[in-house]
Amino acid sequence: MSNLLKFCYFLMFTVMVSCGDTASKKSESHDAKESGKQVEAVPVSKSKVILFFGNSLTAGMGLSPENAFPALIQEKLDSLNLDYTVVNAGLSGETTSGGKNRLDWVLNQPTDVFVLELGANDGLRGIPLQETRSNLQTIIDMVRKKNPKTRIILAGMQIPPNMGDDYTSEFRTIFPELAQKNNTALIPFLLEDVAGVPELNQSDGIHPTGKGHKILAQNVWEVLKDVVREE
Repeated sequence: MSNLLKFCYFLMFTVMVSCGDTASKKSESHDAKESGKQVEAVPVSKSKVILFFGNSLTAGMGLSPENAFPALIQEKLDSLNLDYTVVNAGLSGETTSGGKNRLDWVLNQPTDVFVLELGANDGLRGIPLQETRSNLQTIIDMVRKKNPKTRIILAGMQIPPNMGDDYTSEFRTIFPELAQKNNTALIPFLLEDVAGVPELNQSDGIHPTGKGHKILAQNVWEVLKDVVREE
């Protein structure tokens, strides 16, 4: 099945000071118009579903949808003849609290693999660490309650030391500790080899360029490849 036929997107909008407008997303069945409303693209095949649930990094802010790392993962899957449909449920500006609140709607999509990429905006805003940890745990619990067989992958994140060494250090430990506690797969640091590299980031210094997203896709695939082959 071709990449275009299989790749599905959710189009969502939000307002947040750390992120701008969300780019419109395409589905194989129709184009999602910029209407300010949530538009659900439902896969048309019976292939298994990998749902990326995250913020502007997942959404591919500033890029065309086909250049964001979830679309690149779809290309990889197709090249290996692995029958999976990737759904991009990234929402620019999303925090763990916002993600928790919209998760029920997102989980209406049958999901075999759930990639959780949230927390960076919490850290940039200085949200209490226990709140971030609790929200992520709630999201994991909600996914497993909906379907205990869904495989969960947690994307690790790090932040600059703006909030102080103690906050920065403890923030970094949230992800491996939750992964161990919940027996989920872990991407150690989604932005490995991209964060802090000017030529791999857009002018805001936060959101990766197309080249940066290629590296993000590699970081994700290093963990995802073992999960999909076990499905």
